[in-house]
Amino acid sequence: MRFTFWEDFLALVFPKTCANCKRSLFDFEKTLCKACIARLPITNYHLQPQHNDLVIKVMGLTKPGLVMSFLRFTKKGVSQQLLHQLKYKNKPEIGLELGSIYGQLLSVHGFKDHWDVIVAVPLHPQKMRRRGYNQSEQFGRGIAETMEIPFEQLLVRTMYTETQTKKSRLERIENVAAVFKVAKSHATSGLRVLLVDDVMTTGATLAACANTLHESGVAQVDMAVIAAGRY
Repeated sequence: MRFTFWEDFLALVFPKTCANCKRSLFDFEKTLCKACIARLPITNYHLQPQHNDLVIKVMGLTKPGLVMSFLRFTKKGVSQQLLHQLKYKNKPEIGLELGSIYGQLLSVHGFKDHWDVIVAVPLHPQKMRRRGYNQSEQFGRGIAETMEIPFEQLLVRTMYTETQTKKSRLERIENVAAVFKVAKSHATSGLRVLLVDDVMTTGATLAACANTLHESGVAQVDMAVIAAGRY
C-alpha cells in the first residue's frame, strides 16, 4: 500500500481547487470539477469539420482540411478564464485536461484513426524559457494520450514575433509568413497531421504552420484549437 501521509496532509492544508469555480476538487477530479466540465461551452465543429466559419478563416491562406475548435471563445467567459490561467498563471495542467476531454469527444465521433501524429504550433525558445511550457503543446499532448496517437514537435519557430493581439488580419499574416520550419530530425512525407493551437483568431499562425508542413511533404493537415470566437 502506498504511503500517502504527506499527500493527505498537503491536500488538507492546500486543497486542490477547480480552475474555474475554485471549489475543492474530489480525488477523482483533476483540474476541473465535473460540474464545470459539464458547463464548458463546447462547439459542434467536429460534426461539420469541413464546412464551418473556421474553414472560411483559413481558406486562401492554406489548403484547408478539417478545422475545429473545442470551445467557443467569449470575452469574460469560461474559455477566456481557462486560457488566461493556462497561458499566464503557470497552469499547464489545464491544457492537458482540456486536451484529454477533447480527445475523448473526437474518439467518440470517429476520429480515432484519422491522424498519424499530433503537432503543436511552437513557441520561440525565448518565450518557451520565460513561460516554461508551450500551452498549445499541453493541449496536444492531452489529445494524443487520450486518442493513443503519437505527439511530435515537428515544427520550430525560427523568429521571435511580436504579439498578434492588436494586429490587423493582414498584419498577422505578414507577421508569421516565414517564421516556421520543420525540424531536421523528423521525416514528414505522407503523414496525416492534426495541428493544434490554443486560440484561433484570423487563422494566420495556423495557416503558416500548415503551409510549412505541406511543403515538407505532409499529406494532410487538419487543425484544432482550444477555443475560437465567431467569424
